[in-house]
Amino acid sequence: MRAIRIFFLVILAIVLILLAVANRDLVTVSLLPEAFAPFAGGQWSLTMPAFVALFLAMVFGVLVGLVWEWLRESHLRAESNRRAQHLADLQREVGHLRKTHAAPRDEVLAILDEAPARKPAVQPAGANLPATR
Repeated sequence: MRAIRIFFLVILAIVLILLAVANRDLVTVSLLPEAFAPFAGGQWSLTMPAFVALFLAMVFGVLVGLVWEWLRESHLRAESNRRAQHLADLQREVGHLRKTHAAPRDEVLAILDEAPARKPAVQPAGANLPATR
């Protein structure tokens, strides 16, 4: 499994390096439309190699996807936490019930339950044989 992961990472690195070498031309990325730039003040465009713009777009897409899924699955995490809490409560209740219902109801039974099982004493070799006539 580790070899497959390393192989995949090497292939990914090669593809990304080839992509970067093939897209070295400078591009200008505008962050605001030109009509709104005077109102915002400053320069709202960046000049960078094309592969940097592509990599930033991929990273931004991955981050947006992660946040989107995290928000979408928040109700599942909340339900899982509620069920885990309910399970812990039930386990605590079962443990309490085992202690209370497994307790003997009579003092004599309590004494018998607490006494260790006694093994019979070792008998002599011929003790189990029937009596001779």
